[in-house]
Amino acid sequence: MSRAVEVSVVLPAYNEADTIAETVETTLDALSSFLPAGSFTVIVAEDGCEDRTPEIADRLAAGDERVRHVHDTLVYFDTDLATDMSHLEELVESVRSGEYHVATGSRWLPGADADRPAKRGVPSLGFNTLVRLFLRSDLRDHQCGFKAFDRDALFDLLDGVEDDHWFWDTEVLVRAQRAGCRVREFPVDWTPKGDSKVDIVRDVFGMGSQIVRTWWQLSVSPRLTRRVSLAAGTLLVVLALALLPLYLDPAAVIDRMSGAWQTHPELLVLSGAIYLLSWPIRGMRYRDILAELGYTERVGFLTGAVFISQTGNLVFPARAGDAVRAYVVKARRSIPYPSGFASLAVERVFDLLTITGLAGAVLLGLAVADPSSLGALASAVTGGRASGRIAVAVAAAVGAAAVGVTAVIVASARSDTNYVRGAVRRLSTDSYADYVAGVLERFTGDVQRIAGNRRAFVRTGATSLLIWTLDVLTAVAVFAAFDVDVAPVTLLAVGFFAVSVGNLAKVLPLSPGGIGLYEAAFSLLVVALLPSVSTATALGAAIVDHAIKNAVTIAGGLVSMAWLNVSLTTAVEESKAAGDVEAAPDTD
Repeated sequence: MSRAVEVSVVLPAYNEADTIAETVETTLDALSSFLPAGSFTVIVAEDGCEDRTPEIADRLAAGDERVRHVHDTLVYFDTDLATDMSHLEELVESVRSGEYHVATGSRWLPGADADRPAKRGVPSLGFNTLVRLFLRSDLRDHQCGFKAFDRDALFDLLDGVEDDHWFWDTEVLVRAQRAGCRVREFPVDWTPKGDSKVDIVRDVFGMGSQIVRTWWQLSVSPRLTRRVSLAAGTLLVVLALALLPLYLDPAAVIDRMSGAWQTHPELLVLSGAIYLLSWPIRGMRYRDILAELGYTERVGFLTGAVFISQTGNLVFPARAGDAVRAYVVKARRSIPYPSGFASLAVERVFDLLTITGLAGAVLLGLAVADPSSLGALASAVTGGRASGRIAVAVAAAVGAAAVGVTAVIVASARSDTNYVRGAVRRLSTDSYADYVAGVLERFTGDVQRIAGNRRAFVRTGATSLLIWTLDVLTAVAVFAAFDVDVAPVTLLAVGFFAVSVGNLAKVLPLSPGGIGLYEAAFSLLVVALLPSVSTATALGAAIVDHAIKNAVTIAGGLVSMAWLNVSLTTAVEESKAAGDVEAAPDTD
């Protein structure tokens, strides 16, 4: 070309063999009507087409130097020409003049002429409303396929843009406004062409999750400094203590706890020793899981890795410590991040399945031994405090999900049928659905390695059962220190149920270490099933039980961090970065 290219128009194309040639010709004619020859280029950007679109694009590029065929997206409008091409000059000149950094057509501004059927209009209006509300955007239409960008401004923005799919243009527009770019939105005439590509998996799960992710990154995360987090946590603790007298006498709880320590310190020490015994078994189970994934490591090192990750869960919110283990085994034993995350997922499935099974088995036993106990339990749950009801509801939901997911995985472990991808494709055939299916397939595939090996499945299940049995025995020893007047067998049965439900309740990252949820579920069930035990005693025992377990965890974590030379803060940051990479779609 004799002149420097001033305007690049990108046509994103996916299976557009029937229209791409005509679209390119129409675009060239429109551009040449107001731009000098040689000052513009039309880029056909396609990726993953299943028809002749790439072949046609190659032919067009070979026959006209103004046309290029690439797999990159800079500036674009939809290849179905839904937007009237009479607006192209206004779009291009808005940016070319230097007045704006970004220009975008709008189907929702006054003056726009857009024939939008409900199937397209309602989801679009809902999506744009959420973007305006959560992401503080001033634009009305973020996904109109008619946009132009200043190249330098766009490249500056792209470093922060994470999505490379349908949310890409929305994220660019939102970040452009946050960066102070001049953005112009103008009404266009728009006529839908062909069938709507609204998709359940992509639009509901994909787009919704991207709005939440961007909102967190732009509005929440920058404000979550350590000082703010500490202040918020302190405020919540103070508020909880202030409200406690509304429900029971704090002095009574403290008195029960103090009395247990003064009269039976040996039982509390014993409870800590029992709980400590479960940690090498956790290391053994982790060794067996990694062995099925192809890695052989010593129990001592793996026990230390588990200690560190669980300490991270107590210190950092949203169970950030879970991914720390993947960092530790990668940094100290070169086990790849995907395998580290996979082993953690497998372990979580067995944990959830075991404690759900324990709770269900004990509940069934109580129903057989004393049917009236179920009525008391139901009455306590429906009429109890909000925190207890929430905890039990969370436990029930998590337990049901664990049983359902595990049942499906085990049932399909020896089958050649890809149930995951088949189920997702019943909802969607979009490429984002393929990505979702891929993530689920990797997870189920890792669990199936264990489920498909009967010996490994039984061994991992047995160690999981032993781990949680020791967890329950820890709580029973604590209860014994409170001098409760309950038969040992009954106390053991109730302990199994209360500890199981308490641990299920704290699975969701609603508080660091599940503090509050565990105690609420634990004490609620104890009081319901053991009328002779007061609320103050049940809550005091729950607090001491959880405190002893957390103390053992933190002590083990500190020793392990010193032994393995691991910084917990660095581990959390590095594992988060690795988790973001692992979660990103594969675009190769």
